[in-house]
Amino acid sequence: MSAASVPLANGAMSFDRVCREWRCKYTGDKATSESLEAISKLVDEYLPEIKSSSADAKVNRLVCGSCLDFKLMTTVPLDDFGPWEEKAFAPEAEFLEKLKAIEGVSQVETQTITNMEI
Repeated sequence: MSAASVPLANGAMSFDRVCREWRCKYTGDKATSESLEAISKLVDEYLPEIKSSSADAKVNRLVCGSCLDFKLMTTVPLDDFGPWEEKAFAPEAEFLEKLKAIEGVSQVETQTITNMEI
């Protein structure tokens, strides 16, 4: 954990963990979607490398069957975020390139956000 938290909202909140989110839209029914299946295989391929971004990395997968959203969220301690950012969030570029190549995948985006368990 970080030695100090960063305050937000006039001190009403703080954070010491930062998340890098990779997201996209997939096609088809969540139970039988070929694009979602391909995304799952891609995640399996890269998961060990993603988790190596920090000894305390937490990786969450979110799937919405009604709006066809897929999100992969990797949360690391604040102290580990800078070094990971300096490495361009590896393996982000390679992962996103392969994600964009999957038939039925669209709207590939990234976002950096705080992610705190409360």
